[in-house]
This record gives sequence, C-alpha cells and structure tokens, in this order.
Amino acid sequence: MFNRLFTGTNLLIVSVVIAGAALFIFIFTPIGVSEPPAAKVTTIYFADNISAAHQKIIDRFNATYRGRLEVVPVNLPFTKFSTNERKQLLTRALRSKSTRLDIFAVDLVWVPRFVKWAEPLAQYFSPAEQENFLPQALASGVFENKLVGVPLYVDIGVMYYRQDLLRTLPDYQSLTQKLNSSMVWEDFIQLGSRLTPSGQAFYLFPADSYEGLICCFIENVSSQNTPVLQGDSLRVNTPQARRALQLLVDLVTKYRLTPPAVVSYKENDVYRHALEHDAMFFRGWPGNLFDYRRQYPDKIRQTAIAALPHFAGAKPAATVGGWNLMIAKDSDKKAAAVQFLKFATSLEMQQLIYAEMGFLPAIKAAYADTAFYNRHADLQYFRRLLETGVHRPALVEYTKISDILSFYANRAIRNEISVEAALQNAEAMIRSQKVMIN
Repeated sequence: MFNRLFTGTNLLIVSVVIAGAALFIFIFTPIGVSEPPAAKVTTIYFADNISAAHQKIIDRFNATYRGRLEVVPVNLPFTKFSTNERKQLLTRALRSKSTRLDIFAVDLVWVPRFVKWAEPLAQYFSPAEQENFLPQALASGVFENKLVGVPLYVDIGVMYYRQDLLRTLPDYQSLTQKLNSSMVWEDFIQLGSRLTPSGQAFYLFPADSYEGLICCFIENVSSQNTPVLQGDSLRVNTPQARRALQLLVDLVTKYRLTPPAVVSYKENDVYRHALEHDAMFFRGWPGNLFDYRRQYPDKIRQTAIAALPHFAGAKPAATVGGWNLMIAKDSDKKAAAVQFLKFATSLEMQQLIYAEMGFLPAIKAAYADTAFYNRHADLQYFRRLLETGVHRPALVEYTKISDILSFYANRAIRNEISVEAALQNAEAMIRSQKVMIN
C-alpha cells in the first residue's frame, strides 16, 4: 500500500474512507438501473467520469447489442472527485474483487499501479488493431511489455486565454503568434506587467497538493531540455527542478501574477475562477471547458488555446495525459468487456468523443480521415502539440512519489518552506519509503 500524506487541515485518510464508501454505493447502485436486468442480457459495469460523450457511446453500444449486452455506467465525475480521489476509489473497489466492476478508466500514469488488478489485453487486440493507436497513447497502456490498457482518449497540457481581453493591446496579432508557438516565460511575465487589472488574475494554474501540480512542475522541468526520469533514476532535486518550482512560487509571491488562492485549487477550481473573474490565462486540458458552455457561453466563445510557456533556450514541453480503459482481472464478463473497448475505440466513436467533448482521439485513423481532420483546426493544433509532449515517469511507485512531491511543492508555493528545502525533503522522503504524517 502506498503512503498517505496528511496535513493539519486536510486529512486525506478521511476523504479516502468517505470516497471509498461512495464508490461502493455507486457500484451496488449503478445509475440508470432500478432493478436487475433480464438474465439473458450480459451486464457490463463501467466506472469512469461519464461525460456526455461517454454516455452517447454507451447508449449506442447498448442499442447495437440490445438484448445481448448492456453497459451500465458507474459515474465518478471530475466535478466531485479529483484524480487522486478516483485512484483511491478504484483501488478499494478492486481490492474487494467486486463482480460489479468490469471496466474501469485510469489516468494513463496509474497503469503500473493498477496492473495487478487488470486483465492482459494483447490476446484480444491484433497487432494491426494495436498499430492503429497513436504510439504515445498506446505506450502508456503497456507495462513490462504487456498490453494491459487501451487509450480511450489522449490529452496534452495547454494554456487557455481570453481573446477579448488580450485584444485590447496594440500588438495583439504578434502576441497570439508567440502564444501559439509557445512564449518564453520571461516574455510571458513581462506581458503580465502590462495586464494586471485590479482584482483580475493574469495566470491561474492548479497548485493544490495533487497530480495537477505535478504536471505543471514536470512541464517546467522538461522545458529546460531535462527529463525528471533519467534511466532508472528519478531526479527531483536538481538545478532544473529548483528552477521549475521556483517559477511557480514566484508567479504567486514575487510577480503576483497568480493569486495565492491557487494553493487550494484543482483544475475545476481554476476553470471556475477563470470564467467567473475573467482571468487572462489559465492552464488546462483540451475539452475541459465543454462542461461550462451553457453557464458561460459568451466567455467560452472568447477563449482560445495556446501552447504553455517555456524557458528560453529550450524546447516547449507539455504533459501528455489521457485515460486508459482496463478490464478487471476478476470480471467474469471479459469477452463482453472487450467488445465495448473495441466499440469505444472505433473510428466513429473516437470522432464522436472529440466532437462532443473535445477529448482528443487516441487512434491514428481519426487523424487520417482528411474530411474530419480538415474540419477541426483545433485538432490539427493539438496533434502538433502532442509531438512535443512529455510523459510522467512510468513507475510502480509513481502515485506515492506524486503525493510526496506535490505535498512539498504546495508548501513551497504557500511560502511555508523554501524551494530547496521542499525538494530536499521530497527526495529524502521518496527514498526513505516511510509514511509521512505532518
């Protein structure tokens, strides 16, 4: 069991217990089902953030296989559960060996953590079917040369910005060109000194003690042409790592371009703050604003996407994200589950998931469909960003490492500890294999 981190104000163990109970309620009371299905129908339970696109895929699958197969969604929405909480929910459910969980979605970086509960998939997907996935997406589902997860969609870190607010500057056109190709941090900070209306944030990023903060940190390290993982050696206390974390601290405490409130912000908090209070720039993922279209239609229309800033003299970098589908090793409906995985990753469904929610297709065929590709300029831009994407370390103990590193990075941004001390303590704790209680 990986270590759990505690703070005086946020007892993670309490949230894990509550979240664990919640998942069991979800599993044993799946949404949309009031009584057991007919015996002739094979029911497949699928746990994920059930977006509108997910639901359409499920509905079409159920219609296609009516009377034979039925997927029942177990909804774990991002609006209620952070990625860390979802990880804990699934862990508890899979340990229980529940037969009410057949397919589950994992953040691609969790694959090594969940492999012991997952069915190997190479026997179900031919070499040609595997070859159709984007290489950077499929690689995340492989552990120790075994395919254990298939990508439902892929993500890449991006920066959103408000075109209407930026358009007030006389050099708007040249600025947008720089933003599209990735502006260097020094120029970005200088831009912030020109755009600091009272009470309005210039740049927002998720800085709570969780995985979103680690993505920001890894992007800043990688945009110095330095990987966090070198061979089998994890390096979290290097000059590049200190520079990466110091920048996040300085955005809040030195340049005051980011409000201190971000230390308790996860991604959804960032989006809400940005849209409610007209933040100029904010970090996110493709498609994550789709859920806000009805509430903020005018602001969403004025929101554009750019590459994340990078350090001068280095290449831009953005974290590759996405969600993989795994089949529970203890499921007694594996063949039916495989049928749903193939259906969800078919060309039609991959195009649907992008058109409906902005989730990036994980298969090559979606990008090779010239008519579809040409209709979606944003998809072309995201594909270019994926070429400079960086992966988080694919380590069995990654989730523990992430918990420790995010805890200390968050303390540094809170100005409770120096950057150097934060990374020294994180590295020592990672190597010690101890449980940290603070």
